[in-house]
Amino acid sequence: MAVTLEAGEQAPAFTLKDQDGRTHRLADYRGRTVVLYFYPKDETPGCINEACSFRDYHDEILATGAVVLGVSTDDAVSHQKFAAHYGLPFPLLVDTEAMVATAYGSWGDKVLYGKHSIGMTRSTFVIGPDGRLTKVWKRATAEGHGEEVLKHLRRDS
Repeated sequence: MAVTLEAGEQAPAFTLKDQDGRTHRLADYRGRTVVLYFYPKDETPGCINEACSFRDYHDEILATGAVVLGVSTDDAVSHQKFAAHYGLPFPLLVDTEAMVATAYGSWGDKVLYGKHSIGMTRSTFVIGPDGRLTKVWKRATAEGHGEEVLKHLRRDS
């Protein structure tokens, strides 16, 4: 049975390394808002659009007091290249075993052009300073998502 998280619930704890080998724990961000976004694959069109949207609104998102963390099953080397290629100013977390993605309900059955597969679902979770989810996009749209998240953060602050 797939995990389905809703706003108001406690966010699952996680510990993952980023593209530079730094460890990120949800507990490290206690007292801050975290934008945790899951995306299917580095260097693919939708993921490029989404990452660049977060990049383009990054300063404004930071100004709300939030941090942005991207997560995919790509390895650190892939994340390093992706971040460098597009000038991404936020950490990309390595979840090669999809353990965190599974805990957030972002890993599982997908349907693309009528074909079923198992993989990452493009989804975003805003985690409040108290560790509770304040907003969940179970199926995020890549284009303009950074702005959409920023609008939510501004309403919430």
